[in-house]
Amino acid sequence: MAAERFAGRTVYITGAASGLGRAAATLFAHEGAKVFAVDLNGDGVVDTVNSIRAAGGDALGGVCDVTDLESVEASIEYMVEAFGSLQVLVNVAGVGRAARFEEIREEDWARTLAVNLTGVFHTTKAALPHLLQHPRRANIVNVASIAGLRGQAYCSAYCASKAGMINFTRSIALEFATRNLRANCIAPAGIQTDLISHFVPREDFEAQLVAYYSPPKPGKMWKAEDMAQSILYLASDDARMINGAVLVCDGGTLA
Repeated sequence: MAAERFAGRTVYITGAASGLGRAAATLFAHEGAKVFAVDLNGDGVVDTVNSIRAAGGDALGGVCDVTDLESVEASIEYMVEAFGSLQVLVNVAGVGRAARFEEIREEDWARTLAVNLTGVFHTTKAALPHLLQHPRRANIVNVASIAGLRGQAYCSAYCASKAGMINFTRSIALEFATRNLRANCIAPAGIQTDLISHFVPREDFEAQLVAYYSPPKPGKMWKAEDMAQSILYLASDDARMINGAVLVCDGGTLA
C-alpha cells in the first residue's frame, strides 16, 4: 500500500470513465482519497467506481456534461452532500482529433473548445466556493498538453483549447494565491489512451511537420498510470510551493 498522501481528502475528477481520468481516480483512491468520478460515459464511470471499491477504495460517481454548467453544478453539489467537501479538482475530460484546417467544421471547433476550455471554466466556477473552504489544502490540476505550448500542424482547434486552458490556469493561480488556492497543469505528450487514436498521422500529412512534435524516441508513448503520477504530485502537499506551473511530461519532446 502506498503512503496515503490523500487520506481524508476529497477529489472531483472529470473524464474518469477511462484512460488518464480512470488511472488518476484509481491512484487517488489508492492513496486514501474519497473520489467522485464523472464522465459522459455512464457505464465507464460505473466500471471505474466498482474497480476502486473492489480494491478497498472509497468512490462515488455520476454522469456529467462539462459543457453544461447546470450539469456540473448539480454533480458537484451531489458530491459535497455525499462526501462533505471538495478539496481537489482534477480536469481530465478532453476531446480532439488531427485534421487539416480546411476540414474543421465550425461545430468541431466549438465542441473542442466547449469541452477542453469552457468545461474547465464550468468546473472551476462550480467548485470554487467549496475549494476556498480548505485553505492550503485545496487545489486544481488541469490536464493540458504540449500542444498548448507550441503550434502543431493538423491540431489547430486542439492547440487553441489547450493554450487557453494553460493561461486560464495561470490566471486562476495568480488571482487566488492570497486565498491559498493553488492551480497547476500537466502538459503531456502521447499517452496510451483511446484519445490518441484520433491523432494518428495520415498519409496526406507532411512528414516533416509531424516530426516537429514527435518524441525523441520514435513511437514512445506513456501509460496512463505513469502520467497520473504527475497529477497526484501536483495535487499533493509535496507540491505546496508550486502554483501557476505547467509541468511538462513529454519525455523530452519539447527539449
